[in-house]
Amino acid sequence: QVQLVESGGGLVQAGGSLRLSCAASGRTFSNYVMGWFRQAPGKEREFVARIIGSGGSTYYADSVKGRFTISRDNAKNTVYLQMNSLKPEDTAVYYCAARYTLHSEYAYWGQGTQVTVSS
Repeated sequence: QVQLVESGGGLVQAGGSLRLSCAASGRTFSNYVMGWFRQAPGKEREFVARIIGSGGSTYYADSVKGRFTISRDNAKNTVYLQMNSLKPEDTAVYYCAARYTLHSEYAYWGQGTQVTVSS
């Protein structure tokens, strides 16, 4: 069982930056593929980025590539999402999630943190 708690959301002007954190419980954090997703009002939840257990491989949605960076610190059981050059369309609730492998479903989800980008 993994429990995930996001933090770091807030209100920022367009062009600004935020760093989200997701703290995970459990002693096997490094075994999990971690992902970030977001859901804007009236829209379906969408994938943002993911990182494998070792941190050696990352993958991004085209909409955030070059602006967002996902990373993890397995010693701290934490995954991060550094968001730069933020745009109003990045406004959403951001969720972190964990899955066992790249081929399994995301089994664990956090409660989300709100990111609002003003124009």
